[in-house]
Amino acid sequence: QVQLVESGGGSVQSGGSLRLSCIASGNTYSKYSMGWFRQTPGKDREGVASIDADGTTYYANSVKGRFTISQNSSKDTLYLQMNSLKPEDTAIYYCAGVRNSRDTRGSILFGGWLFNYWGQGTQVTVSS
Repeated sequence: QVQLVESGGGSVQSGGSLRLSCIASGNTYSKYSMGWFRQTPGKDREGVASIDADGTTYYANSVKGRFTISQNSSKDTLYLQMNSLKPEDTAIYYCAGVRNSRDTRGSILFGGWLFNYWGQGTQVTVSS
């Protein structure tokens, strides 16, 4: 069963840093691409950063230069280092992956891939 579990969220002041982690259990780490998304109430979920199997990374313009996506050498854990956090970064952050599926319901296109499975999310709150 696909399972992604995020951790590392919390509350910080503007300018602070947080590091999110996502552990993929049961051989669920995507062989195509893994990514981070975020969502605030009333808004669509949006892509933040992704990393392909060959190490190519993509970032939303709003986080370029402040966030860094990475993965461990065994490719079962995904990270998102978030620096210089701003109040507008406040959101629930979701880990996501890409798997072969014809079912596109709930999928989001980012970095050239259709992300179609998700973790449960972790809250990040940045205060001014």
